[in-house]
Amino acid sequence: MSETIALKKNGGVYGAFELKKLYPRNYAIGVAVATLLHLLLVASYYIYQEITREDFDNAPTVGRVLKYSDLGPPPSIANEAPPQISVAGPVAPPTVGVPVPVPDEQAPPEATIATQQEMSQQVAPALGNDIGGQAQITQDIKIESDQEPGIDAFVAVEKYPEMVVSVKPEYPEIAKRAGITGRVFVKVLVDKEGKPKRAVVIKTDSDLFNDAAIAAAMKSAFTPALQNNHPIAVWIVLPYKFQLQE
Repeated sequence: MSETIALKKNGGVYGAFELKKLYPRNYAIGVAVATLLHLLLVASYYIYQEITREDFDNAPTVGRVLKYSDLGPPPSIANEAPPQISVAGPVAPPTVGVPVPVPDEQAPPEATIATQQEMSQQVAPALGNDIGGQAQITQDIKIESDQEPGIDAFVAVEKYPEMVVSVKPEYPEIAKRAGITGRVFVKVLVDKEGKPKRAVVIKTDSDLFNDAAIAAAMKSAFTPALQNNHPIAVWIVLPYKFQLQE
């Protein structure tokens, strides 16, 4: 079994036991030296701060002393007169004022009040022949437009069209041979007479069914849509289903 030793210059011998005895003393000396260095650094920082603060406090200040009289008189808002607005030209007298009853022949030409005769002529046609003398409306107001609504326009409808004649679309031969099935949604413009005027495919499972679905939609017939009890043109959506039957 070997033993590790350390030799001194004078021929002495050091071992592990002697090194362990010297370790605490050397550790304490190192900690003391490090602490002393930190204290010196902190003390030097505070000394520098005190020196610079004294120099700043002793520095001369430069300023200017103003007197209240140097500022001049304060502006007076209350004493200022408002600007005057002058209107050139003669002022026309008002044509409408308090009505004064005068004979018809003495009424000035610029008067805007109708005479009793003119008022009676305007009011008489609007009065009915009923005993109570109350006004009656003898003509209905109808608002109709021949312009077709847009495909995405909102139209207020009291009653939507109902299908009168339903046409089943023909199954395309190429889709039948390929075994393709699906659904097609067609948007149809129904006019005031209930006839389809235009048809547009808005959703489809296969383009092979589009022509057949549009042809079936254009051959259908409907009751017209109603708005205020009057027929109008409106867009509706028709679904068509293509399914093979065994």
